[in-house]
Amino acid sequence: MASTTFSGPVTSTNGFIGDVTGNVTGNVTGTVTGTVTLPTYTVTSANALATKPAGKLIYVSNGLAGNPCIAVGNGTNWISPAGTTISAT
Repeated sequence: MASTTFSGPVTSTNGFIGDVTGNVTGNVTGTVTGTVTLPTYTVTSANALATKPAGKLIYVSNGLAGNPCIAVGNGTNWISPAGTTISAT
């Protein structure tokens, strides 16, 4: 099968096969097979962001009492899987 590169928005009505690289804007539905790379922050840099959009996922290298974790924005704060606001201590 041929390989094609697109430089503009692409819409698929039947999914994609293979690696998707670059930025994805909009909703992603269906099954993701493989890994997802989240933006990486420390507690300090995550809390310095102007917004903490509800539902946004980030990776915080020291967010669960100094240990790495995923955090979810709730519109005001970044929340760890423990249900607490991220903290390096």
